[in-house]
Amino acid sequence: MDEGSELSLTIAQIVQRLKGSHLHSQIERQAKECLHQPEIKLESLKEDVRSFLKTSGWERQLQNAVYRELHVQLPPSHPVAPPEHLKEPLAYMRKTQASWEKRVLKSLNSMSTELGVPLARMRPAAEQKELSNKWNEMGTDEPDLTSVRPVYAPKDFLEVLISLRNPNHDSSEDVGVRSHWGLIQVPLNVRDIPQLRQAYSELNLTSGQLGIDDHADIHPDMFENEYVQIGKKVVLEQDSAAAQQYSRQGCPTGLRADLWALILNSTNQPQDVMYYEQLTAGVIQHDLLVDNLIYKDVKLTASNDDYYFVFEDFLYQVLLCFSRDTAVLEHFKYNSATPPKSFIQGKGEDEECAVVYPPNGVIPFHGFSMYGEYILHLLFITLICKRNHARATCNSVCLCGPTVAPLCFLYNEPSKLYSVFREMYSRYFFRLHSISSSPSGIVSLCLQFERLLQTHLPQLFYHLRQIEAQPLRIAFKWMVRAFSGYLSSDQLLLLWDRILGYDSLEVVAVLAAAVFAFRAENLMEVTSLASAEAVLADLSTLKVMPLIQIFLFATAI
Repeated sequence: MDEGSELSLTIAQIVQRLKGSHLHSQIERQAKECLHQPEIKLESLKEDVRSFLKTSGWERQLQNAVYRELHVQLPPSHPVAPPEHLKEPLAYMRKTQASWEKRVLKSLNSMSTELGVPLARMRPAAEQKELSNKWNEMGTDEPDLTSVRPVYAPKDFLEVLISLRNPNHDSSEDVGVRSHWGLIQVPLNVRDIPQLRQAYSELNLTSGQLGIDDHADIHPDMFENEYVQIGKKVVLEQDSAAAQQYSRQGCPTGLRADLWALILNSTNQPQDVMYYEQLTAGVIQHDLLVDNLIYKDVKLTASNDDYYFVFEDFLYQVLLCFSRDTAVLEHFKYNSATPPKSFIQGKGEDEECAVVYPPNGVIPFHGFSMYGEYILHLLFITLICKRNHARATCNSVCLCGPTVAPLCFLYNEPSKLYSVFREMYSRYFFRLHSISSSPSGIVSLCLQFERLLQTHLPQLFYHLRQIEAQPLRIAFKWMVRAFSGYLSSDQLLLLWDRILGYDSLEVVAVLAAAVFAFRAENLMEVTSLASAEAVLADLSTLKVMPLIQIFLFATAI
């Protein structure tokens, strides 16, 4: 397919997708209404309507919507190619993913049978009323979850990735690559450090970075004030592409929520608020078995954290609504996975009676709630900053810490939090628990981590391998959660700024390798997996950007 045909196909696909959107109907209605304005002339109708849409901001909204579609849709390909081949071209990846899906669904069904709990049920009226009354105090509920177990943990998923093999590939042909040293044995193309330096050139040692220069012993006017002013202008212009480019050097705390929403084209319009309320009503009306998995996961993570226990109620709300959101199913159009299905009770196993379960097609696993936890923290701190700005108590870059403020600041923002979380999941997080050959997929991240470590620190890699402490067994839990729960909240958000800025999870693998490089001296002294894990047990004091910069740009490869 030549470039011209590819471009035409891309345009046609985007036009087709946007035709059915709420934005399309809004623009169409505005275009019709503007015909009654005196400045619209019949002889220049097309140009006048276009000018009106531009000055009224609708053209910018359309540009942002197109920009989003370019980031989430499948690349153009031959029109007769099977859909599953478009989502994942490698047959052995598709086969392993399908096998993994069956295993996870079997685990869920077994739990339903063992506990005697249906996958879904209508709540009795009294129970609906009780849940509605305590909707904003769900953290106080203490259901008995002792019999509930996660359907799988990251280590289970890792074992599946380790077993991946391309039946058509002869590993003996891998000249100059220490692939036999690592656990991932698939031939995917991942970037080396020279290529990463080029791709992440804005992170070089001479460029200003939030996460470094805002803490430097220099006058703030040298970097922060000017950078924040640029950020405010980007938010004012409402340009998704500009916001994405800006976030490559980090987002100021007080602007981060708005910048992320802009990059993700998460608009939070009245219809979005209404949709979130409908999801809330769905939670109140129906009880799902996966609700117990969410409850248990939040209890094992957020409620045990001194900073995040105050967010517990909102985590329940967001994650329970997410489980019922059928709009999430859209991401399966470009996800290598397929949504799990179950059969309506009493209907047998007739395919016509099969329904997606849970409604969003995503079965939560141990640690899943951590994705939402930090996005909630992002919004929470942004609102604190806005309040403090009104009181003139924030500094120029709004470096507010995790202050516990009255939670009333969050009550008028749950739909905004939700829409940002859903977009982050649909664009990035799903790749961390799906088996694919995507450069941002978890398989590529694991391989890249091992290759970077083997190339940059071969003695360390070999030493850890010899004592049966394969580095990936330690780093996998970080990468599968994009470091959520391991870094301090401010450092995690700086990392996620770069994920959004570069539209890639690749930086997660780079950071994992950089952590090993930083602790290399201590790791060379360990003699067991347990002692290696102890050296790397606490990442909460690490500074993300200095580690990444030093690893990529201050080393001689």
